[in-house]
Amino acid sequence: MDRFRHLVPLVELTVAVARGEWDRLLALRATHEPDRAFREALLQLHLFVGFPAVVEAFTRLERGGGVGAPEDDEADLEADGHARGRALFGRIYGEHGERVEGVLRGAHPQLCHWVLGHAYGRVLTRPGLTGAERELLAVAALALRGPARQLASHLRGALACGAERADLERLAERLAEADAEGGAALRAGIERLTAP
Repeated sequence: MDRFRHLVPLVELTVAVARGEWDRLLALRATHEPDRAFREALLQLHLFVGFPAVVEAFTRLERGGGVGAPEDDEADLEADGHARGRALFGRIYGEHGERVEGVLRGAHPQLCHWVLGHAYGRVLTRPGLTGAERELLAVAALALRGPARQLASHLRGALACGAERADLERLAERLAEADAEGGAALRAGIERLTAP
């Protein structure tokens, strides 16, 4: 993960928010000045741990020194990014994309629209982090809290967005140091990824 060394505090952020470890979050804030990547990582976590946890994290961070001044374009509210979302979704899910979209549409008429337009089109395509960085952080969050199926999808997505197997291995090591259960879930996901 050397080329993603700057992700280490963002993985720590992910662990703290996913686990609701607010003292850990404030300790991270005390040693790491939040920048755009930090804010983006925190914003995207609502997709994986829910709005309440992210709101609580922002509230605690504000009391603990804040999250830094946003850059001018960070406050821009983008329109529903359905086309961008569909493109990223296709990159992540590859040949399975149409089937997964069908499952989402079949679950509820709005679910597919929300996933493509909001999650993929508005959140995961924002500037501030690369696709590989966003996917590695998604993998960390899903290893901590998510279903194995979504973890597997985002493991493949991380590779499709430019991460390498070595990045996933380093992420698993780092995650295991911070959260043994999450690290074990990630290792198992990586093994399934490469199993015949």
